[in-house]
Amino acid sequence: MQNDIIKKESKFQDWFHSDSIKKTLLKYNIFFIFILMLIASSFVSSSFLSETNIFNLLRQVSALGIISMGMLLVILTGGIDLSVGSIMAFASVLSAYFIAFCSMGFTGSLVLTILASALLGGVAGYLVAFRNMAAFVATLALMTIARGLAYIVSKGTPIMVENKILDSIANGYILGIPASVYLMLGIFIAVTLLLKYTVFGRMLIAIGSNEEVVRLSGIKVPVYKFLVYSISGALCAIAGIISTSRTGVGSPLVGTGYELDAIAAVVIGGASLTGGKGLSFNTLIGVFVLGIIGNIMNLLNVAAYPQQVIKGIIIVIAVLAQGKDSQKKV
Repeated sequence: MQNDIIKKESKFQDWFHSDSIKKTLLKYNIFFIFILMLIASSFVSSSFLSETNIFNLLRQVSALGIISMGMLLVILTGGIDLSVGSIMAFASVLSAYFIAFCSMGFTGSLVLTILASALLGGVAGYLVAFRNMAAFVATLALMTIARGLAYIVSKGTPIMVENKILDSIANGYILGIPASVYLMLGIFIAVTLLLKYTVFGRMLIAIGSNEEVVRLSGIKVPVYKFLVYSISGALCAIAGIISTSRTGVGSPLVGTGYELDAIAAVVIGGASLTGGKGLSFNTLIGVFVLGIIGNIMNLLNVAAYPQQVIKGIIIVIAVLAQGKDSQKKV
């Protein structure tokens, strides 16, 4: 018995003094960051843990959480999507326009908005997958196009819309929790199942890890890459609809900077920008980390510009904490 205790103590000491503890910290750094931010925020502001503020925080991150799931899929293939914020604005305006001025019904309006946004995302997917255009260039061009289309549809002015069903999407509650949070969690679960249990999800990770090997295996890589940009566009549409629901306005200005926040959430969650590595749950935690930063700064009445500086610093620290291997292909 005494020998067993000595052996266990020896193993614990070996683990403590070895690289295991370092690897553990690197593997779960996003969770440590999240917990530390929760604790620090609760001490900094007494209002942080109030029910009103927590629900407000959840409602605020819903749209970003949905967009970040699409961004994760794109980044897993080794790509990037700079158009997500603009497509969100396009969807916000288009959904408001359809509901306010067209007689196609509420459901038809939302379905057409999602399809149009998926098609718009598919344009970037086509350029990247079938025309071998750099993802940065293709989505940068689409970012400008989508924002321009949003201004064209709205004629440069916000579109007011009144619809009880639309209003309930972002402002309604189910079992005391904002309805938009259920929508975000539903998409998160769908993406998690997609990546973990489907061939499509495994192919995305394989493409990001070594695209040439997958191509030589006879897999139609361009089809998969095209689809992830279309999916990203569709998820941006849902985020745009949530924005319209929250404010009752379809505005071409919404979504500004969301592309950077979505990329930041994915990277903070430990995904590799070179592709092949990333988890949906970690990305969701990354979304909450960004949400907490903005929320606590607002509670402390910190101006918008310092918020950007602080957010950037935290992103850099989070990426550095992942170690050098986190930015290499696996």
